[in-house]
Amino acid sequence: MTQSSDDILAQMMALHPKIIDLTLDRVWRLLAALDNPQEDLPPVIHIAGTNGKGSTQSMIRAGLEGWGKSVHAYTSPHLARFHERIRLAGDLISEAHLIDILGECYAKNEGENITYFEITTVAGLLAFARAEADYTLLEVGLGGRLDATNVVTPEISVITPVSIDHEQFLGNTLTKIATEKAGIIKRGVPVVVGPQSEEAMEVIEDVALRLGAPVIAQGQHWHVWEERGRLVFQDERGLLDLPLPALLGAHQIDNAGAALAVLRHLGADEAACEAAMTDAVWPARMQRLATGPLVEVAGRAELWLDGGHNAAAGAALGAVLAGLPKRSTHLICGMLNTKDIAGYMRPLATVADSLTGVSIPGEMNTLSAEHTRDAAAAVGMAAQVAGSVEEALAEIVAQDPDARVLICGSLYLAGHILRENG
Repeated sequence: MTQSSDDILAQMMALHPKIIDLTLDRVWRLLAALDNPQEDLPPVIHIAGTNGKGSTQSMIRAGLEGWGKSVHAYTSPHLARFHERIRLAGDLISEAHLIDILGECYAKNEGENITYFEITTVAGLLAFARAEADYTLLEVGLGGRLDATNVVTPEISVITPVSIDHEQFLGNTLTKIATEKAGIIKRGVPVVVGPQSEEAMEVIEDVALRLGAPVIAQGQHWHVWEERGRLVFQDERGLLDLPLPALLGAHQIDNAGAALAVLRHLGADEAACEAAMTDAVWPARMQRLATGPLVEVAGRAELWLDGGHNAAAGAALGAVLAGLPKRSTHLICGMLNTKDIAGYMRPLATVADSLTGVSIPGEMNTLSAEHTRDAAAAVGMAAQVAGSVEEALAEIVAQDPDARVLICGSLYLAGHILRENG
């Protein structure tokens, strides 16, 4: 009986006792066994940062494709299916192709220790090396310096805003975290830098100076702002007057600026820059759910989904909600127990009428519904628990049929919703 990709992925999960174990030794070993596919990739754009990596990548991809280019793209984690992580020349990898690539990597690894993320990243690189495209977009999984994607010499690097997250792996200060993110900077390779704290920017500039990497930084080499319902971008080449990003939220203006800075560096035309704004799609980033069983339960209520999960994401989400037309707003929230729960919830307390805590189905590291409720109550929110998202939603719309309901707190919860509500 032929194995499915899920079968092989399950076997890969058992190759290392830890989910995260940051080092590049195992990645280099497997790449060497596969004849170093990372050396045969189409020109790479490598993206690190705490927040906005995926959104920025999606806008760069939309812009490049609007410019007539074919693009490979690697992202993580996936939401509904693993195939989302590997996009070959615009299309998600097929099941048959994924089985072949995963099987080859699993065989070449010969049972050696390697984490799931490391071996699947190598599989993505192998797939990219064997398929023609004009560009390869690589999104860092965690950190940068020791991330499994950091085995390439890119055409250009990108560092989106750096903030506190994953302290147990990257360090408990912005300086330490920025040092890990700046680890993707390569000698002589330009780096586009989104808005940063002074502390993070100092680290990034020091690393870039040491490596002779030209810095293309927001506020210095390019500027972006919203004006009269349009996005305005300015750099040394001149001014662009563009539609606002299709992705919602004031924070997407900065992400759009980074994407535009990359596109302009590569020589893209204005039509490509406009496509980056209008054509980008990124699931579970303030995504309005329009079909599916949950939408039927919601009835007249608005139903939204967001996967942001740290303090900076909470602040961005709070700003988005505050900018929407006024409507009573209720959160259904499930989070991991590794996150800064209070930091995430505090900015939401002023824009939400209530929060219902849920556990994330099938997730070992879920925070209990009760802990989520208590954390919300501690920052001043009216809070309760429910046994499931469906139960929470039904209760909310029974009390407030015209509400705005946002399911939020974790990409793992968002992925569950997208799978179940498809």
